[in-house]
Amino acid sequence: MGTKIDWQGALLAVQARIRLTRSFDQRWHTDLGYNLRVRGTLADEARDFVVAIGKAAQEKHRLRAGDQVEGKGQPVGDTRTEVADLYKVSGLVVINREDEAIPSAPPFLGVPPALEVYRDRGHRRLSARTFATKCSTCIWACEMAVEMIIDHWERSTKRYRRETFCYGPKSCRLYAPGPTRKVPGRKGMSWQEEDWVDEDGTAHREWDD
Repeated sequence: MGTKIDWQGALLAVQARIRLTRSFDQRWHTDLGYNLRVRGTLADEARDFVVAIGKAAQEKHRLRAGDQVEGKGQPVGDTRTEVADLYKVSGLVVINREDEAIPSAPPFLGVPPALEVYRDRGHRRLSARTFATKCSTCIWACEMAVEMIIDHWERSTKRYRRETFCYGPKSCRLYAPGPTRKVPGRKGMSWQEEDWVDEDGTAHREWDD
């Protein structure tokens, strides 16, 4: 067991914690829970950081942006496979929750939905710059740790990166897709994920859904 450290602060966002695995033109998702974007103190250092929690913890506390929270967590063992700084959280406590109205305009705040809702909605790629500047607090924005299997016949050959996605309404005025993404393959090949992939994955949703 790793040593756990204290953390506390105000939640800037509660977002889905999803890992994406790519193998050339194939991709699949692993639903892990939720990421808490926190502004506070981590081991007595004032900073912004990310804490990963499980589905059960979120169901219990129904965390949302603005909550004052504290707990203990273990530093992530492999930062290539997690967006968070801490995981394996214990002693999670909501210190304070303001009873304020949730704004209806984007970025969308409040308590995020169940992970099954994200899966059912499907996502579109989201510009990394737009995520950082406009969408980092939104419940529909998601930064994923991405594991890429470069050679299907030699699955130990992998690369890692992060990608940002949007599960929100297609009509959101803040949304910007950014450039298409390329996935490296064996023998120097690459596959480009064109716009039709996002269109197909969200075709079941209406413009304002």
